[in-house]
Amino acid sequence: MAFYIRQKMSQLQYTHAAIWVIIAEALLGFGEKAVKYFSMINPIEHSKTKDSVTKYKVEPYIIPADIYGQGNLAGRGGWTWYTGSSSWMYIAGIKYILGLNIENGYLCFNPCVSPNWKEYFIKYKYGKSIYNIKFINKNNNAENDKKIYLNGNIVKDNKIKLIDNSLVNNIEVEF
Repeated sequence: MAFYIRQKMSQLQYTHAAIWVIIAEALLGFGEKAVKYFSMINPIEHSKTKDSVTKYKVEPYIIPADIYGQGNLAGRGGWTWYTGSSSWMYIAGIKYILGLNIENGYLCFNPCVSPNWKEYFIKYKYGKSIYNIKFINKNNNAENDKKIYLNGNIVKDNKIKLIDNSLVNNIEVEF
C-alpha cells in the first residue's frame, strides 16, 4: 500500500500520510479504495481480538500518529494523544467519503463510497433544526446525475442553505 512506509525508526504506518492517501483516493473517485484504507487505519480494527489488543497497546478509540513495524514493537501504536491525525481522519470520513461538507452556511454533498454501500444516513443538528440526510447510492457517481431533495422538493444546486427553523428537514441525496 502506498501509505505503508518503512523508515529508520521502524515505522509501518505514518497516519497523516495514510489519511492523505485516503483523501486522494476519494478525490479521484475511488470510493472502494478510500473506504478500504479508512477501515485499515481505524483504531478499532487493531483491537478486535485479545492478541491484537496486546500487540497494539494503545486506546482503540483514538487514532495513533503511527504504528511501528519491526522487532518487539511491531503492530504497536504510538503518539495517540499528541497527533493531528485524528482531525484529518474525521475530515476524510465525513467530507471526502460520506460526502457531507459545510461551506459558507450551505450543506454540500459529494459522496465517494464503495459501490456496495446502497444507502446510509447522517443526522446533522444546526441550531434547533435537525437535518436527516439519506444518501442513496445508485452507483453512477457522476456529478451531473446527482439528485438532491429537501422535504420532497428537488434542489437545483448541489447545496442546501442551513436555516435554523426549529424544524426537522429531510434530505435525500441520490448519486
